[in-house]
Amino acid sequence: MMRKVFSPDFFCSSQKILASCFATRPQSGRGHGLGDKMRPKRTILCVDDNEQALSIRKIMLETRGYKVMTSANGAEALEIFKGGGIDLVLTDFMMPGLDGGTLVRRIKEISPETPAVLFSGKIKVYENDLKADVFLPKGMYAPMELLERIRILLVKKRGPKRGSTAAGAQLAAVS
Repeated sequence: MMRKVFSPDFFCSSQKILASCFATRPQSGRGHGLGDKMRPKRTILCVDDNEQALSIRKIMLETRGYKVMTSANGAEALEIFKGGGIDLVLTDFMMPGLDGGTLVRRIKEISPETPAVLFSGKIKVYENDLKADVFLPKGMYAPMELLERIRILLVKKRGPKRGSTAAGAQLAAVS
């Protein structure tokens, strides 16, 4: 069995990424204290053939309260998605076998409303034909940018809050 050897640079960059996620954790009103209302965790399917990058993203997302399912290839990820319960897909573009672009296209055929984030270390220009909602070149974005984009995509998928439509109906009735 071959052991993977990680360079000290890998651990330094991983620690910086995780530290930046913890440093900007939301404080009041959105924490995970005992007095907070329990809200269902959103499930993110994270796909990457690079195990190191996959584990960093998984930890980063879990520390933000997301439930994370991982896959090292597109075919397995598609089967996980077909099992249901996935709120967002985060996938690498360049993977052996079923690549990220094809994975996103197939997911959108099954569930067009499911947001998808596609990223790549080799391709810097995104073709909209790939159907992803967001494209991010690897190494060209801060972890907080990724987290914010995920949050926005999940809010868009959920739609307006229940209270906002009731308030709108009340205002219309008064007018």
